[in-house]
Amino acid sequence: MWTHAPWQGRFLPHPLAPKERLKAYAIWCNAVEGNTTFYATPAKSTVETWAQQTDPDFRFVVKLPKSITHERRLIGADEELGAFLDAIEPLGPRAHALWVQLPGSFGPADLGTLAAFLHRLPHSYRYAVEVRHRAFFEDTRSVQLLEGVLAQTDTEWIPFDTTTLFRSPPTSDAEREAWTKKPRLPLRMRALTDRPIVRYLGRDAEDRTIEGWRQWILTVVEWLREGRSPTVFIHTPDNADALMLARRFYDEVRAVLPEIEPLPDPAPIEPLTLF
Repeated sequence: MWTHAPWQGRFLPHPLAPKERLKAYAIWCNAVEGNTTFYATPAKSTVETWAQQTDPDFRFVVKLPKSITHERRLIGADEELGAFLDAIEPLGPRAHALWVQLPGSFGPADLGTLAAFLHRLPHSYRYAVEVRHRAFFEDTRSVQLLEGVLAQTDTEWIPFDTTTLFRSPPTSDAEREAWTKKPRLPLRMRALTDRPIVRYLGRDAEDRTIEGWRQWILTVVEWLREGRSPTVFIHTPDNADALMLARRFYDEVRAVLPEIEPLPDPAPIEPLTLF
């Protein structure tokens, strides 16, 4: 995500060598979603460069490959899992959580499989699960069963809040595309562990994105007061302003809790020149 084209030359210096891009992003935000690992396990040498560009307290929430979660559905994937865990080992403490995103077809009948998978995972990492089956949002018993499975291994439940996106019809091409691809599920705002993780998707219009996250500001403030350490990822359909919006969210939380350390000021981007 730190190579997102609309950020280059606007928020992040451009051009930058590949081994410097994450370092530039890490001045803007102190966490990142490791979404590319869903499509392929990176080379260990690549992950080593990620670690070299970030401080030990930088947070990676790294998604397990789809070969494990979607193709094998958590069964018989020991070889793929071992390769993934070996690849991300250089992250060390930066691996804030390993993210198990499950397909919409993975429902209550599959909870035994999820429980067995989580119990086999090494204790050296923290884990977080994102589910998309409607029963886990609408059926009380299914919710309780899933929370029970996650509690056994101190695993977090990641909510993906798309309610702002679906509140009114799309007004841009990016929003129309998001309408066809993003899950349309009820809002969940409950934390299970001391490290809650939230994924929020707003609109391309800044004011609508900000209005939609008001309830999350209150929730994150409450979590912090409870001694939890939340991580919040801010998205919009085109993500053009996501870096700026993420910092805006952080600052709104700090306005309520000023004792939170401010983010570092990003370096100014020099204008392009012909000379």
